Amino acid sequence: MATDRDELIAERLRLDKSSSRVWLIAGVIGLIGLGAAAVLATTTEHGRQDFFHSYLANFMYFLSLALGGLVFVLISHLTRAGWSVALRRIAEVVGWTVLPLSVLSLVILFGMHDLYEWTHADVVARDELLQHKQAWLNPIFFIVRIMFYFAVWIAMALFFLRKSEAQDTSGDSKLTLQMEKTAAPSAIVYSLTVTFAAFDLIMSLYPHWYSTIFGVYYFAGCILGFFALAPVVVALLKRRGYLTRLITTEHAHDLGKLMFGFVVFWAYIAFSQYMLIWYGNLPEETVWYQARENGIWAYISLALLFGHFLLPFLWLMSRYPKRRAATLVSGAVWLLLMHWIDIFYLVMAEARPAGIPFRVMDLACFVGIGGLFLAAVFWRLSRSKLIPVKDPRLGESLSFENA
Repeated sequence: MATDRDELIAERLRLDKSSSRVWLIAGVIGLIGLGAAAVLATTTEHGRQDFFHSYLANFMYFLSLALGGLVFVLISHLTRAGWSVALRRIAEVVGWTVLPLSVLSLVILFGMHDLYEWTHADVVARDELLQHKQAWLNPIFFIVRIMFYFAVWIAMALFFLRKSEAQDTSGDSKLTLQMEKTAAPSAIVYSLTVTFAAFDLIMSLYPHWYSTIFGVYYFAGCILGFFALAPVVVALLKRRGYLTRLITTEHAHDLGKLMFGFVVFWAYIAFSQYMLIWYGNLPEETVWYQARENGIWAYISLALLFGHFLLPFLWLMSRYPKRRAATLVSGAVWLLLMHWIDIFYLVMAEARPAGIPFRVMDLACFVGIGGLFLAAVFWRLSRSKLIPVKDPRLGESLSFENA
């Protein structure tokens, strides 16, 4: 057993120069995308407001993937999971991208006057409800909160990634105990910060509407998004000859089970929010759904029902697609697309109530932020080993089998 493990660890565990150069290409594409978005913002009618809404939607999408990777790390340590050790470095690096995303968040702070009506003093002066909410919804406190959220997430991501990388060198099992002890309080802080970040960055776009379950809705998308992203990243690495024996069909099977479980969880949260608001039938609550049940947005709502829940539910129900790389990755790519549409639906329904909702601006912002996100992932992967090679539970991860 030890010999087999040594042979597996001897596999290619660092990106070579040609593979690590991917981050440079992705970064250039990202900069071109953001440049194109900036040109559209200055040369088209209502371009500035269109840019900031599209930027926010795409930023929240890629932030959700980063936060999904971070919570996967927390859950792995919290539950002392053995099976996930071979996958954890990918999650640690994806979670680390909250650091570069914190820089990209400055664009949102710069454009908050174009995004949030509660930043307009004249609007607040005419609106009694906004006056009651002004203690929370005011520009200075908003900026402080966003900076605090990112500071917390960055501290968590750096702590777990650095401890894990330090263990690659020292093999000290005490580092595992430190991460496990830190995971529990970190999970509590994580849940609170993600909830309030969803309130602040998305829900406050429509300050007259509120939902106490909205933060859980966004969290469900975060963790599902990462479980869909992980098989895609693994497939890209395997295609270039990495992790061919370390991440097995058994790991893919478990990722498929988690994707299936959180497809159901997302649908449960989405239905719970809708059902309670429909049943209560209060104007201050139903107004949010009215914008999403008219025109093209009604069809997008149906697309989410079928594309984000029913089709993935049926696709992932059986054992077969979870254990076939092609079927699992194709389902994962589909879910990543549906997750993007879901975030777009949350942000853009009031901003574009009529006409074609998807524009060239959205593609430019997606390519821009997505390119920089991928550049950050592959740059950080190139600076460390692709798995935690001296984690005490690595042997369990390499040898486990699904029942």
